[in-house]
Amino acid sequence: MSAFTGTARLTRLALRRDRVQLPIWILSTTVLAAVSVAATRSQYPTEADRITVLHTAVQTPALLMLRAAPTGASTGEMAMFQILAFLAVLAGFMSTLAVVRHTRQNEETGRTEMIGATVVGRHASLTAALIVTVVANAVLAALVTLVLAGGGEPVPGSVAAGLAVGAAGIAFAAVAAVAAQVAGSSRGANGISAAVIGAAYLVRGLGDAFGEILPNGYTMTSGWASWLSPIGWAMRVRPFADERWWVFGLPVALFVGAVGLAFALTVRRDVGMGLLAARPGPARGAPGLLGPLGLAWRLQRGTLIGWAVAVAVTGVGIGSIGGAVEEGLGENEGVTRTINNLAGGGGGGALVDAFFAAMMALFGALVAGYLVQALLRLRAEESAGRAEAVLATATGRLRWLGGHLVVAMVGAVVLLGLAGVTMGLTYGLSVGDVGGELAELTAAAYVQLPSALILAGFAVAVFGLVPRMAVGLAWLGFILCLVLGQFGGLLNLPASVRDVSPFSHVPALPSAEITATPLVVLSAVALAFGAAGLVLFRRRNLTP
Repeated sequence: MSAFTGTARLTRLALRRDRVQLPIWILSTTVLAAVSVAATRSQYPTEADRITVLHTAVQTPALLMLRAAPTGASTGEMAMFQILAFLAVLAGFMSTLAVVRHTRQNEETGRTEMIGATVVGRHASLTAALIVTVVANAVLAALVTLVLAGGGEPVPGSVAAGLAVGAAGIAFAAVAAVAAQVAGSSRGANGISAAVIGAAYLVRGLGDAFGEILPNGYTMTSGWASWLSPIGWAMRVRPFADERWWVFGLPVALFVGAVGLAFALTVRRDVGMGLLAARPGPARGAPGLLGPLGLAWRLQRGTLIGWAVAVAVTGVGIGSIGGAVEEGLGENEGVTRTINNLAGGGGGGALVDAFFAAMMALFGALVAGYLVQALLRLRAEESAGRAEAVLATATGRLRWLGGHLVVAMVGAVVLLGLAGVTMGLTYGLSVGDVGGELAELTAAAYVQLPSALILAGFAVAVFGLVPRMAVGLAWLGFILCLVLGQFGGLLNLPASVRDVSPFSHVPALPSAEITATPLVVLSAVALAFGAAGLVLFRRRNLTP
């Protein structure tokens, strides 16, 4: 029997399991690409308009970190400047979640052991997962190419853009294949994969932010750091500019090397175990573990600590450049208009206030991501059978789920407080007003809490209603809200569409005045989602 025996049947099984999730990911990403090109044509109808905006962009490192280094002023190049990096991120998450779902998650639920009792080779499961993911990225690349070319963009550039998105997804699929061998749980593998995607986006952003402005004043050459990132490779292809087809050799090389490593690791571990062995606990458990709240804290504390470090470091970095934004770019009307746009309509105030409002919106999205990850631990505990063992005791379902909810919400409060305090202290020290800036930016951070809690409530609701699809739907909802809230204005989407995202309703403090009505409504919606999830979970059977 070959190590790949049974791959074809497992591939068909994986395709059947993903017949809903993968099409949603693919179509959502394709629609985002199409909308971006249409919005570019609508917002910047002439080359002069686009050049004016790009002159502003190359002088604003914060915008370059969020977007990319511009390569030209055509509609295609402008659209890629705004959205290509984010498309690559979406392809990365689609790919990593799919690979982990069909490898490590199957081992957690016992499917791999059951299937392995039949005539199935050692590498069949991983190979099937990779085949499905590569096919999904190929379909995504083809659809992105079609919508760009069908929208009137040059065919070579459209092909390059589509392949760049698909190649990024395939590269991250290989990363997830290795993570699935290293981590001992699907949650750990997804966490490693997400951390790699986030690091790749950050490294790409640093490369673009510190790139070299070309003599024309509106295009750039990215810094060397972008060569270290699969997302940076997508940008280095330069769709609609001077396409560099040879760059596709980099994600292919990463895929081949990482997949080879993953296959080598599969034969060095037992089924159900990761290479990173779980540390043995103490002989006697702490008294706090006897209750659901203490148990939830023990399970969640590592996630919270990791997010806290990331938020604190980012807050210090953003606070340190607040003075530079105010002093160096305050007279540039283009910068002011663009940052006010990012702030969600908080124009009319000082530029630095609009800048911090835009950054706080990003922190709100980050904290929502933490909440989704923390609450999906519920699904991991259920699918692994540990929830059943806990619920077999005197602990009720609502107490068990409520413990995780409390820990997650307290974590969100801590993270938003860290964001406000680190930014306020750093910026306050630079301008000599620590007390005032600390209070103002901390308040600006906490107004993001209700919108983040809506994503938490949604995660609980889908966990209670469709547990097997909870992970995919919760992350899809988060990404949809992030796109509509953070990119809706830049994509020129109708207000009715942008209003679907809770992030679109948050007062843009400190640039705008606070209003209580949207915060109350957002809190009520979050409460309704959470209550629905509690009721649904209480009435359904546990699902492996």
